[in-house]
Amino acid sequence: MKKKYLECGKIVSTHGLRGELRVMHWCDSAEFLLGFKTLYLDGGAKPIAVENMRLNKNIVLLKLAGVDDIDTAVSLRGKVLYIDRDDAPEGDGEFLQDIIGMTVKDTDTGEYYGKLTDVFRTGANDVYEITGGDGAKRLIPAIPDVVIEADTDSAVMQIRPLKGLFGDE
Repeated sequence: MKKKYLECGKIVSTHGLRGELRVMHWCDSAEFLLGFKTLYLDGGAKPIAVENMRLNKNIVLLKLAGVDDIDTAVSLRGKVLYIDRDDAPEGDGEFLQDIIGMTVKDTDTGEYYGKLTDVFRTGANDVYEITGGDGAKRLIPAIPDVVIEADTDSAVMQIRPLKGLFGDE
């Protein structure tokens, strides 16, 4: 099931004395985050208007409505920021958070492999971490030959492991 509110970054520090915040973004690019007029705290429960947002090297500097001094800014340190999926630009309908937690099954045999627990960005292709019921972790390449289907509505990913991927010959 697709989440309405998606994690987009974390407030890591303050910037200056007037309530500006330093945000480590979790988006593919910081530019994606710059387009939002409203961000959310507390898992999406608390909307907060964005007064200003800009880049400073690899950090986003953020000024939120009502955060006008250093004390208020310090109280937000460590908080996770969220965006509303409906506010995302057209064409940005799929997010990594949609696949985390998916049940992973073999497309041919129906064998249950576990849950998708992490995604690693390697450059050439992503690598998915699958954690089995016994706690064992397996890595699979996120390539079309292996990942046959990822149905976000049913939260099931169908895969066809390559020979030797899971220790079979």
